[in-house]
Amino acid sequence: MGVTMTKRLKSGQRGITFVGLIFIGGILAVTGVIAAQIIPTAIEWQAIHKAAGKAREGGTVADVRAIFDKAAAVDDIKSISGRDLDVTKEGDKVVIRYAYEREIHLAGPAWLTMKYEGLVK
Repeated sequence: MGVTMTKRLKSGQRGITFVGLIFIGGILAVTGVIAAQIIPTAIEWQAIHKAAGKAREGGTVADVRAIFDKAAAVDDIKSISGRDLDVTKEGDKVVIRYAYEREIHLAGPAWLTMKYEGLVK
């Protein structure tokens, strides 16, 4: 009988408490809200990179910026415009560099700053 009683005491309930479940759920909710705000900025960066690739076809700096601005209007790009592009030539290739920041308000005085940059040759 002594062995059976000892086994029962050692094999107590296992699992997460209700408070632990609430804590983990809160962390997952906050992470989800932040991710929902970051994902659109990453999608916009892809659209900017694609528009810069199209703009590379322009012959002059003014052409490159005008092509970028047209593509930006179609893709609803608001973080950067054609005048923010650094357009140079390396040999006979047009090289476009860009960099910008996006800020997301988290809570109170807390902000999340993301810095994006790219290069299209």
